[in-house]
Amino acid sequence: MTSDLLLKYFPALTAQQLQQFNRLPELYSFWNNQINVVSRKDIDLLYERHVLHSLGIAKVISFLPGEMVLDVGTGGGFPGIPLAILFPDTQFHLVDSIGKKIKVVQEVTKAIGLKNVKVSHIRAEQIDEKFDFVVSRAVTQLKDFYPWVRGKFNKTSKNVLPNGILYLKGGDLSQEINESGLKVQQFYLKDFFQEEFFETKQVVYIKVDL
Repeated sequence: MTSDLLLKYFPALTAQQLQQFNRLPELYSFWNNQINVVSRKDIDLLYERHVLHSLGIAKVISFLPGEMVLDVGTGGGFPGIPLAILFPDTQFHLVDSIGKKIKVVQEVTKAIGLKNVKVSHIRAEQIDEKFDFVVSRAVTQLKDFYPWVRGKFNKTSKNVLPNGILYLKGGDLSQEINESGLKVQQFYLKDFFQEEFFETKQVVYIKVDL
């Protein structure tokens, strides 16, 4: 089931990538029993609601070798871990302010042998590095999120989309976008994935002022 769902939308996955993805249910079941990082009702739907949802960003952009991506408020490692599996030549920095969650992320990345992931127990505002893209999954309102990461971007863009934020959100965002005052581009995941779960899900892209 795992491989089928992922291969349906990402048919070019390598044997190593499939092996890494296939380890995730067992690892998250184990850690979730100790530290709740995935809601209990979602653990059986890990692939659809967490892995594939995270990979929605990969339907909007393909990260390039050598690019730097920051995952803010990664929680249990989403969207960072699935994206790091899919883009092994891109460098990912996964951060969260909750130490227990970061421990899970460290253990999962180590268990599946991810070499392109750095994990830190830190708030986004405290990071000094520069990145090409920032990814996140519904951590807070856009108007609150943007100030956390403003000024953390490389000046030169190399990708099809200029450097910026790729934010996974759901529902009607018109009021939230309006209040943020940001110029955004919305990509609807129902255009890429057939499952009902994605009906209201989207990737919000924000080009940042460099």
